[in-house]
Amino acid sequence: MNPAWLDLPVRSAVRPLQRALEQRGAAVLAAPPGTGKTTLVPLALAGLVAGLVDGGPVRRVLVAEPRRLAVRAAARRMAWLLGEPVGERVGFTVRGERRVGPDTVVEVVTTGVLLQRLQRDQELAGVDLVLLDECHERHLDADTALAFLLDARAALRPELQLVCASATSDTAAWSRLLGGEAGSEEPGDGPAPVVEAHGIQHPVEVVWSPPPRPVRPPQGLRTDPALLEHVAATLRRALREREGDVLCFLPGAGEIGRVAGLLGGLRDSVDVLQLHGRADRAVQDAALAAGPRRRVVLATSVAESSLTVPGVRSVVDCGLSREPRTDHARGLAGLVTVRSSRATGRQRAGRAGREAPGAVYRCWAEAEDALARALPAPEIMQADLTSFALQVACWGAPGGHGLVLPDAPPAGALAAATTTLTALGALDAEGRATGRGTRIARTGLHPRLGRALLDGAPLVGERQAAELVALLSEEPPRGLGDDLAAVRRAVRQGADPYAAYAARWRDEVRRLRRHPDAEDPPQRVGDAEAAGLVVGLAFPERIARARGPKPEPGAAAVYLMASGTAAETGAGSALSGAEWIAVAVADRPAGSPSARVQLGAVTDEATARRCAAPLLTDREEVRWAVPPGSRRGDVAARRVESLGAVELAARPLGAPDRALLRAALWEGLAAEGVGELLTWSAEATGLRQRLAFLHRVLGDPWPAVDDRSLLERAEDWLEPELSRAARRADLERIPTTTALTRLLPWASGAAGRLDELAPERITVPTGSRIRVDYSADQPVLAVKLQELFGWQAAPRLADGRVPLTIHLLSPAGRPAAVTADLASFWREGYRAVRADLRGRYPRHPWPEDPTVAEPTRRANPRR
Repeated sequence: MNPAWLDLPVRSAVRPLQRALEQRGAAVLAAPPGTGKTTLVPLALAGLVAGLVDGGPVRRVLVAEPRRLAVRAAARRMAWLLGEPVGERVGFTVRGERRVGPDTVVEVVTTGVLLQRLQRDQELAGVDLVLLDECHERHLDADTALAFLLDARAALRPELQLVCASATSDTAAWSRLLGGEAGSEEPGDGPAPVVEAHGIQHPVEVVWSPPPRPVRPPQGLRTDPALLEHVAATLRRALREREGDVLCFLPGAGEIGRVAGLLGGLRDSVDVLQLHGRADRAVQDAALAAGPRRRVVLATSVAESSLTVPGVRSVVDCGLSREPRTDHARGLAGLVTVRSSRATGRQRAGRAGREAPGAVYRCWAEAEDALARALPAPEIMQADLTSFALQVACWGAPGGHGLVLPDAPPAGALAAATTTLTALGALDAEGRATGRGTRIARTGLHPRLGRALLDGAPLVGERQAAELVALLSEEPPRGLGDDLAAVRRAVRQGADPYAAYAARWRDEVRRLRRHPDAEDPPQRVGDAEAAGLVVGLAFPERIARARGPKPEPGAAAVYLMASGTAAETGAGSALSGAEWIAVAVADRPAGSPSARVQLGAVTDEATARRCAAPLLTDREEVRWAVPPGSRRGDVAARRVESLGAVELAARPLGAPDRALLRAALWEGLAAEGVGELLTWSAEATGLRQRLAFLHRVLGDPWPAVDDRSLLERAEDWLEPELSRAARRADLERIPTTTALTRLLPWASGAAGRLDELAPERITVPTGSRIRVDYSADQPVLAVKLQELFGWQAAPRLADGRVPLTIHLLSPAGRPAAVTADLASFWREGYRAVRADLRGRYPRHPWPEDPTVAEPTRRANPRR
């Protein structure tokens, strides 16, 4: 045994952890990064470290890590402590690679591999203890595996021991979970024991290093180049000001590559290493071992807690992280760049104080730090849950019901995942896994890709299907282009600078092929056709058809996906110009209505119909449409064949369904309004104004007759005319006066008082029946002054509530006076009017006392 284990601080916690497991069978281990919790604890609990735990038989331990890179590093470190190569007493398994032997007792696996193993053997026969490492990172696979293990312990293997290891001291939730106090109806024995190991943490100086000028916030996967330039400058500063190696945290491999390029001038004196999941294994090994020269290690979040990078004295933190996001409405899922949480910042800073006092250079202003989230969001709260939903259904707990999860899955995301799986035939109507669903789950792929592999192999050959699905399961470098068929050809050649990716791809192809050494029969379809078919099988709702005219060579092209989302290729895309494409990878920039195609394949209509057969519809489409260049809409009836939102063919429909026709007419009434679309005669307009007056003054039972109210009650007053109408002209011919009378309050009897409360005409002293104008707020009677002689007062309307406003007209019909009190006018206003008008109209009577004069419609006879 290598004596290096004696220097690991976690050794003081091993015996208390063993006692906790013997008493309760489950415990939480809290130990900072670098204490040895990932490497020494599994060896000790397996009985491979003499004297560190109480004697007993060697036990088999399974260690689950969230990342493949961490799995390999942990296995190598443990084997080194034992002084033997990986594959003897310590081994590992990741997707596509397994190094174990007959003597292996400690096996390190990814959480994804652990899930696959649990699905095949729920009891984990032969395993004595499972250690779930880095639980605090809240990866979805880890949360799911924990739920399965708790379920197995409760129902099948109570003797199976379980340890949740975390690099943070926030352990209360894990303690309650393991103790059976969270999400269980049965009372537990109390929280599970928490065992803490305290590492030697040297002081870390915080250096605030905000960019000299404002930088744009991240959008999607894009990071402002100005920030990356500032990060490179800060790295140079750290090299000048501090001793030792520098560890720099960046959100992704793309940013790492760009910063590495900006540091090109340092290569004569410093080794610049890129540490991320896609890096070549030799580079990963070099980053995890001390080198002969100073090093700058550019890393993703993989180096926050899962791995130990020796020699680091300074950390440069750009302040950004990658998190999953899913747009369920558009069917788009992927990673986005976000501001890191404060907890993530603490984890990163701690890497500078592992071996000696150090410093962290934070590339943001101190005032901004308080605005960051306290903790990173659990992946289950924001990720695509399709794989999770299939996993829990195959476990026998559809929707996760009955499982103890750290956080319940969001209902909307789970419903979207269930809908997808049902469409793939992986779930039945009750949400249980079908035989097909079980086969898909056993591929270890996302269910969409599992479906593409299983259904694509008989169509394009096992080798072609495996090669294309392997490209989709681990997105190829963007430098290879956006045409999947061309990417496949380039990766098969395996030339630099993509040789490392090609090697991983070949490993995955071998894993996916059921008979990796067998030759396929003669190729059935070409590369391009096979690519389109496989992508279409995986993402049928992303099959897209070009919109608008064919673009100029090199220009971007716009497509409509079957999901209804617009998608746009980039300038110079190899996909532009094709009528049909199948989109494999896309994102939607913030604020953009269109998705941006990152990877896809050219296809055709026949393939689209085959891959997305459940989305095919043949329907009657009857709607209200406004022809181009016109403002007047009308009913348009067609029989339309569609692939989701993509229209394939259409022809005129002679006899549309009555219900659809009625809905289209309603659409027209709502769009143009009853006031514009229907024909309103003077009689109909007058009746509408009288009803509006009574509703305004008296309220119920008199109806509101504004456009909105008439539209809401159209069924009450436009039947039966509306039921017979088929086009705009029919609506325009509706007799609106007759129709409007259907709204009168006949049931209460009030309708009979309409002419009493709001008379259409008023009889004046001459016997003339003068129409009342109800168009203004107050009803108006416009009448020649001589016709009102002898009238003491005008009638009041609406049961005496509203006086009638009288417009007194001259003999020529022009307004001479306005009054709502005729008696007062005769006393006080008439004289002035008489003096003004008698000279202009001498042939008309102008008596001194109009209250006793004879009313007349005529002038005095000539003498």
